Amino acid sequence: MPYRPTALTRKNAEDKRDRFLRAARHLVADDGFKAATVAAIAQRCQASVGSVYSYFDSRDRLLAEVFRSAAGHEVDLVRTAVQDAGQHAAQRLGELIRIFSGRALHGRRMAWALLFEPVSPVVEAERLLYRRCYTDLGEQIIRDGLADRVFVTPDARLASSAVMGAVSEALVGWIRPDSPPPTEREQQRVIDGIRGFCFRALGSPYPVDGGQP
Repeated sequence: MPYRPTALTRKNAEDKRDRFLRAARHLVADDGFKAATVAAIAQRCQASVGSVYSYFDSRDRLLAEVFRSAAGHEVDLVRTAVQDAGQHAAQRLGELIRIFSGRALHGRRMAWALLFEPVSPVVEAERLLYRRCYTDLGEQIIRDGLADRVFVTPDARLASSAVMGAVSEALVGWIRPDSPPPTEREQQRVIDGIRGFCFRALGSPYPVDGGQP
């Protein structure tokens, strides 16, 4: 007679799988994707390496899922902040840049892992989707700003890609794992500088504290 999993065994399996994912995410947050080996994940969960592989086809697939979860959390936070910023495009773009940059500067190790750490092609595919989410969000904001004559640019999609590229690249030196953590004052200076640059690139006055110019 074939074995049929019960609701309890399915629940236990789901819980164990979730524990592996949480352990991997903690390892990534502490020391990047390179630290999230199958052996380290198994040790953290007091399980065998084979047990981990019984839930995931490969380490790459496991880490891709970790990336998707962590990236989705960051995108949701930024999207919520943008929605709460009001209708004015300058306010919304200011919040996008502020929250994205601020969280990267506060959670430098995870930010480095999501944005810059060398990863496998499977995980890199998730990174491209992650970047596209921000580009899509920025594009809509810039389109709204163009309609309201807040921004000046011939191509909203290209401008959004350029803005997010500028934000990410400006953060490199501040979130590198081997760099000293910035002070609160330095963080604010970096965020203000990035916002100012992006708004000037879009032909808009720099909004104080992300507000309306």
